Amino acid sequence: MSWRATVPCSRAQGETIAHAEDLFPVSEYPPVLVVDEPDPSSPNSWLIHAYFDERPTSVEIATLTSLGNGPPQIEQLGEEDWVRMSQSGLQPIRAGRFFVHTPTSPPDPAKISFEIDAGLAFGTGQHATTAGCLEVLDKLERQGANFTTIADVGTGTGLLAFASLALWPGAKCIASDIDPIAIDVARENAAINGVKQGHGRGELLLAQADGMSSALLSARAPFDLIIANILAAPLIDLAGDFAKALSPGGMVVLAGLLDTQATKVRTVYENHGLELADETDGEWPVLVLRAPRSR
Repeated sequence: MSWRATVPCSRAQGETIAHAEDLFPVSEYPPVLVVDEPDPSSPNSWLIHAYFDERPTSVEIATLTSLGNGPPQIEQLGEEDWVRMSQSGLQPIRAGRFFVHTPTSPPDPAKISFEIDAGLAFGTGQHATTAGCLEVLDKLERQGANFTTIADVGTGTGLLAFASLALWPGAKCIASDIDPIAIDVARENAAINGVKQGHGRGELLLAQADGMSSALLSARAPFDLIIANILAAPLIDLAGDFAKALSPGGMVVLAGLLDTQATKVRTVYENHGLELADETDGEWPVLVLRAPRSR
């Protein structure tokens, strides 16, 4: 039997969950967490869903209660596959020419489709930032941008790197993440989606790295496109490193920041000599900045 515990939470609490680690250190089989925004008209009313193989213990219930607002609602799911249950309520991402779906939903033959297992990225603001990045990349290619050296920093599932190679198949692309598990996930997702891994053009190289501190990243620099869908604070910390790693006229796509943080992030990058090329509207804006064509 499997179990689901659901706790109401605020957006801020949901965002914290999305980037937290080891929330159940004493659990032999910790739950899979999916954070959901069930009603877009109530953007501050989110839900935390926790999926357990066995009935949650009193300690696990107390932990869940502390993560949200109030005691969890606990349901026994019977013999159903809880992974399928966790994914069934999540909507695919449709952005530009892209369609991102879970294994339980079919691809769209009219779109560039990627299969990505559901997780926290599908149920939080990261879903919106992913869609925003995909739309921006699609727009850049339609406007005639041609990138040959691409870095996806903080890649997570690897999706934005996959999308970049689909748009610019002649590029060399490297995707990095500080989390070794994320790199393993990205490697598996690359195999599922037929993305060739390697060092050549049209191939994806994966690297575990904290920011830009990787010999593999240094060897690939300078980049004419850097993508970073992370959070505002690390985006600010990485501004100098990104500016140094861009080729003349190169572009950086920044996401994972709230609209209230956009001005501060943009200003920091402008102070490093980059110019704003584009900015999307909405609660989760995407910033596109360009390096000077001559230095």
